[in-house]
Amino acid sequence: MSWQPAEKPETDTPSCPALETVIIPRAHDIGGLEVRRALPSAKRQMIGPFIFWDQMGPAEFITGKGIDVRPHPHIGLATVTYLFEGEIMHRDSLGTEIPIRPGAINLMTAGSGITHSERTSADVRASGGPLFGIQSWLALPKSHEENAPAFVHHSRDELPTLEDEGKKVRLISGELYGMKSPVKTATDTIYADVVLDAGTALPFPATYDERAIYTLTGDIEIAGDTFGPGQLLVFRAGDEITVKAKSAARLLLFGGEPMDGPRHIWWNFVSSSRERIEDAKQQWKSGAFPRVPGETEFIPLPER
Repeated sequence: MSWQPAEKPETDTPSCPALETVIIPRAHDIGGLEVRRALPSAKRQMIGPFIFWDQMGPAEFITGKGIDVRPHPHIGLATVTYLFEGEIMHRDSLGTEIPIRPGAINLMTAGSGITHSERTSADVRASGGPLFGIQSWLALPKSHEENAPAFVHHSRDELPTLEDEGKKVRLISGELYGMKSPVKTATDTIYADVVLDAGTALPFPATYDERAIYTLTGDIEIAGDTFGPGQLLVFRAGDEITVKAKSAARLLLFGGEPMDGPRHIWWNFVSSSRERIEDAKQQWKSGAFPRVPGETEFIPLPER
């Protein structure tokens, strides 16, 4: 998704000692699609390399409606798109044209610069339907910020899944619970989609110093505190925690090692250098970014 202005998420100081902060995203509307942004926030820019976190939907489009995110640019990051319901057609300046569906993953590495669009295809638009998912951005390490752009799609069947005693875990990236994902990221991360039956407990190991849980549906309990849907729970380094589902729940576990310094973020650009972002602005304004084949529309550079 293209960056859109949004109010800063609210933050709270939790009573649970393992929790550093709780971020409550604010909702905003992008063309009829409700989006809840948890990162970046006033208290936390990144969790590992995760610098942007948007919940898209859930939405239900009537016949003839859908999303139309026109071509827009990125630098210095990788976008990770993961759906629970619906479909998005991805097109980019590398010539990629592929639909993403629930349980699969699109990983688009912008590097030195890429342009892409995200739309509802004509076939899906004709019948209408749901859309629900997460889009996150991973900041690239300084050594990778100017790498050549790339795109990789992994189908639902390629991602390892663990099902056992009231829990289902699909591993999107990294290594967890004895599984290893085929998804290659520029820095080591963990990212997992977890579904728990009521009363089920799940440990979240302290693999990395920076870890978080995003609560999607249902209520969970951690060290006696209860958390409902739509909250980003950021944990302190080194503390082993256990999540217990008070009702049927779905949540996302993610994290990684701290990045090699802070990042500047402006519109769809992420970089360790302000000058590089200024350069990217001028590139987009002058039409120097690569184009998406077959697309003539584009999102103009914001005047802000």
